[in-house]
Amino acid sequence: MTSRSTGLLFALTAVIIFAVQDGISKHLGGAYPPIFVAMIRYWAFAGFVLIVAGRSSGGVKGAASANRLWLQIARGVILVFQIALSIFSFAEVGLAATHTIFAATPLLVACLSVPLLGEKVGWRRWTAIGVGFAGILMIINPLHATFDFRIVIPLIGTTMFALYSVLTRLASRTDTADTAFFYTGIAGAAAITLVGPFYWSHITLSDWFWMLTLCVTGMTGHYLLIRAYSLVDAVAVQPMFYVQSVLVCLIGVMLFGEMMTINMVAGCAIVISAGAFTLWRESRLGKVPPPPIEPPGAL
Repeated sequence: MTSRSTGLLFALTAVIIFAVQDGISKHLGGAYPPIFVAMIRYWAFAGFVLIVAGRSSGGVKGAASANRLWLQIARGVILVFQIALSIFSFAEVGLAATHTIFAATPLLVACLSVPLLGEKVGWRRWTAIGVGFAGILMIINPLHATFDFRIVIPLIGTTMFALYSVLTRLASRTDTADTAFFYTGIAGAAAITLVGPFYWSHITLSDWFWMLTLCVTGMTGHYLLIRAYSLVDAVAVQPMFYVQSVLVCLIGVMLFGEMMTINMVAGCAIVISAGAFTLWRESRLGKVPPPPIEPPGAL
């Protein structure tokens, strides 16, 4: 196999693992406080981050040396609570509905990059953004008589992750990817540890198995993505996250009995197409830097 094929295989395996992880998160988030579940995940993730930093060329000290410390901390704090909100959304709204909304992340990133990064968005990408948001309206179906206001939860989660992604791009102008990865784990773990213990719950023995599996899959998935990014350009890896959305929807329908309505399927197809076009246009214009190494809810 060529290095590109190997990298894409690593990326595909990672998103399959992340899809399984989201299914486990739905199970645990329905039985225990999502902040508590996120805290346990982040403790494991922080340990993984320290191991990766220790093996880097500059060591832990080098990874922790940030030129824009408060920006790095803000990124980590935003993401950890986005993860907790994602777990809550998986349990309360459903895997399928949540991930169909999450598919709009590249569109929101393009919108936020204008005021926060000073980037210019041409008419083609604005058109794609408009079409994508029309797809979101088709998914949430706000004019339906039984409109579920809980759909606001994944909308907020998507906005939070888009903001985190834009801040990551901003931080990449002055800090290395190793530093960004370090503060994603350490700052996030520190922030959620301030509130997570107040939600501590007794976990059954069987669910400790699922919690351990959740932590192991998270570390394994991130390791595979790190390997993928070392072999393949980020532009080639990013669209793989849409495969995760499809797999998660299948898990939601087949294992949790969720419903995928016609408007959800059509809206999701529109959003994915618009997001893929946005990523393609950014790659053509040379505006796609190394992205965050995790899709929404993956830690």
